Amino acid sequence: MDRLAAIAEPVMLAAGEVLIREGDRAPHIFNISSGSIRVYKLLPDGRRQIIGFLFAGDFLGLAVGDAYVFSAEAMEPASVCRFRKTAFRSLIQDCPSLEHALLNRTSHELAAAQNQMLLLGRKTAIERVAWFLLDLPGHDPLRPTRADHVRLVMTRGEIADYLGLTIETVSRVLTRLKKQDVIQLLSRSEVRIVHREMLRALADGEPQYAGGA
Repeated sequence: MDRLAAIAEPVMLAAGEVLIREGDRAPHIFNISSGSIRVYKLLPDGRRQIIGFLFAGDFLGLAVGDAYVFSAEAMEPASVCRFRKTAFRSLIQDCPSLEHALLNRTSHELAAAQNQMLLLGRKTAIERVAWFLLDLPGHDPLRPTRADHVRLVMTRGEIADYLGLTIETVSRVLTRLKKQDVIQLLSRSEVRIVHREMLRALADGEPQYAGGA
């Protein structure tokens, strides 16, 4: 960790500030220290597809390539450690334990990408939102909430862009879950899961709960 800290350059980001842009040269690898980052691609017609939300402990830019294949912006004030790829890769070669840890993280990211492909391709709107509420807390372990509480640092629009839905659909589904007493909307940025088993059943598409959303 001391050697890793020695090659790190701290970067402070304000909410909405760009960290990297798709297509730019990619000389750096980043590790999120605090706050949260949205990662996205712009489609040819100008629409945005959010492909991930990153939190403290997550790495960005590990993929091999001369240019970034996505853009990344801070969703809230964030701090990031920036590493030159050459120095970072040299350190990995000298530290097998670090290489092993990064391989495990990359495997988890691949599994998450596969889950999102299934989410966008097969699941209904209510299944997508239910899955998102169950899955999100596990991505921000260094900033835990109270039991069954979900912190939404992202906007409804960002949730919609991530789930392949419209803002109106996300709002409608959340309202439906509230009316069914599956969740409580404590504020725009905090949700309480009231009936986890029912939310899980909705995420899994169990027919007795599926309804029409």
